[in-house]
Formats: sequence, structure tokens, C-alpha cells
Amino acid sequence: MPGPPVSLGCAVMLTPGLSGPPDTGTVTAVFPPFITAGGMPLAVTGSLCLMVNSVWGFPYPLVIGPVASSGVRVGGRGLVRAGDRIPTPPGVLLIIGPPAAPYVIDQWQP
Repeated sequence: MPGPPVSLGCAVMLTPGLSGPPDTGTVTAVFPPFITAGGMPLAVTGSLCLMVNSVWGFPYPLVIGPVASSGVRVGGRGLVRAGDRIPTPPGVLLIIGPPAAPYVIDQWQP
């Protein structure tokens, strides 16, 4: 989905979660090579999220799946944008936001 890129601290939601109901979390790590906007490293596929299980409350790591922007690539990995719905086993990861740079808009489709 076209939109502004996201960075560290971006809220995400995985549907369905590990126990069924949606799990929530944040983007916690962006691995090199990376690009920046407003001094923040922009998230790409392969970035790491820390999720919290909505039933039992335990944290677990989740790597963002391989499908994101088809137009903006960083080291062969697609840029992750606010509003993206990315297939990430075991479900679909919704990128909630906030955007790292609202003045940058990626108009490419996934």
C-alpha cells in the first residue's frame, strides 16, 4: 500500500497471533544496509519486531516478511510503509505507524 516509510518504534499488529487473537508489537531492529529519513533508519523486509502474545503476555521476535514496496529497494529488500499488510508467517502483519518521515511518500505497489 502506498504510504510513508516507518522506522524503529513503529507499532505493528499480527493477525492471527500465535494463540489466535491478534498480537501487537513494535519494530525494534533495522539491519544494515539501511537508508535514513529525518535521521531515522527506515524499516525494510527482514527487520525485526518484538511482539507480545495477546493471550499469555510473553514476548517473541518476528522478522518482517518478504513482500513490501516493489519500487524502493534497499540491499534487495523492500521498504516497509505505514498501512502495509505484509504476509508474515503465521499471519498477516499490519504496519500501523507512526511514519518516520511523513514528507516522504512511496507510491509503488507491493
